[in-house]
Amino acid sequence: MKYIAREAVGALFGSVQKIMEEHAEELCNMDAKMGDGDLGLTMKKGFSVLPGIIDDMEEKDIGKCLMKAGMKMASTVPSTMGTLMASGIMNGGKAITGSDKIGTQQFVSYLTGFAEGIAKRGKCKQGDRTVLDAVLPAAQKAKTFLELHPTASLKEVCDAALKGARDGAESTKNMAPKFGKAVVFSERASGVIDQGAYTGVLMIQGYKNYMDSL
Repeated sequence: MKYIAREAVGALFGSVQKIMEEHAEELCNMDAKMGDGDLGLTMKKGFSVLPGIIDDMEEKDIGKCLMKAGMKMASTVPSTMGTLMASGIMNGGKAITGSDKIGTQQFVSYLTGFAEGIAKRGKCKQGDRTVLDAVLPAAQKAKTFLELHPTASLKEVCDAALKGARDGAESTKNMAPKFGKAVVFSERASGVIDQGAYTGVLMIQGYKNYMDSL
């Protein structure tokens, strides 16, 4: 696959919606041990609004489309994690403004912008045991892979991103939480993947599932 056309972007996010629905209970169970226990429901609801919004928009600029879709997601799930993911989508969209398709470079730019959006909105950095610990390594891994393999397919770049996300999430087992209610239950975090980072892995897996289906 060389690129994802504008008319297929809704389906791309539909694949993320599906995986969030499939793992909603798992995410809630993970979150219940460290927080409110509603993470799965939040992600399921938040990502459910994106495909329809994206498909119904007449906007041809994918970046602008994603910025608007992210704003809608933010209003739909105004929780901490909902706001972070929506901010990621909006900033990722901003990074690819002017694009009418998502090729390898746009995908890397989107992931990089996504990570930067989360870092800015959440005032967090890598190593703080958050979703950023998955999405930032995903962006970095994808970027490095594309630089080494400039003719790589979009699927190959996404594979690299997923590996980065998984490795990043795995590293959170050795991190202490610094935000939210998870701080109170910090002793439970040892040896356990952060639920936010795992959500980041699922998002990248959703992109990959779509690419694998074509």
